Amino acid sequence: MAATSPVRVPKGSIRQQLVQLFGALLKPLYWWYEKRIEAEVRRGQAPKHLGMILDGNRRFARELGLEGHQGHEFGVQKAYEVLEWCLELKIPTVTIWVFSTDNFNRSQTEVETLMQLFVQEAKRMAQDPRIHANEVRVKVIGRHDRFPPKVLEALEELEKATEHHSGMLLNIAMGYGGREEIVDAVKSLLLEAAQTGKSPEELAAELDMEHISERLYTAGVPDPDFIIRTSGEIRLSGFLLWQAAYSEYYFFDAFWPAFRKVDFLRAVRDYQKRERRFGK
Repeated sequence: MAATSPVRVPKGSIRQQLVQLFGALLKPLYWWYEKRIEAEVRRGQAPKHLGMILDGNRRFARELGLEGHQGHEFGVQKAYEVLEWCLELKIPTVTIWVFSTDNFNRSQTEVETLMQLFVQEAKRMAQDPRIHANEVRVKVIGRHDRFPPKVLEALEELEKATEHHSGMLLNIAMGYGGREEIVDAVKSLLLEAAQTGKSPEELAAELDMEHISERLYTAGVPDPDFIIRTSGEIRLSGFLLWQAAYSEYYFFDAFWPAFRKVDFLRAVRDYQKRERRFGK
């Protein structure tokens, strides 16, 4: 009887099967861990105003072998997920930074891709049943003079579609820069003074912090008590510079599209354990 040759198993197949099996075994543990943290977080006080810097879309795409600008599609989907997590915790105000004034300096391909995404997602959000069911009010903040008309129209339609809502306030920072915001507030203050015939000396004599705060893009909204930034960068990069004077910060290593619910919950839990003294 002729000897049969042994069956050759590809080297990577057994390892791949073991990884898949290990992953399947871990899923229930991750689910249990996430639920345990969520229960703990729900017993505490959620932030009243959460700020988020959505960083790392391009690097996430490059790790997948894609063009950097393609990562923004993943980032958009993650933003919808995180918004739902915020709604579950009943966070009253959320501000997300999606496009800075400096981002106009990126490649034409990337900027055009983002502009198309802004139009697409603004129209989608204006009709999204989750937005209306949860009474989410959307406000777009920043300098918009450099945005194409079609983007401005879509953003205006989104704001109008949600202006009557009384639930969470979602600030979307687009064309935003913290220094520019302060400059615009000061300009507004100076123009108002000129229109009323107030002299520079009179304005200087009465000027206080409230005069600036009342003219910021976020006027009337409590300052953020908690700010999360993804991608491992440990800086604000100009995000809510005036408003973030007493904010708590949380810097997370993973790129924005890889930000999981368990990561979000651990961040909030970390915030809940901190003691905010406001300089006292």
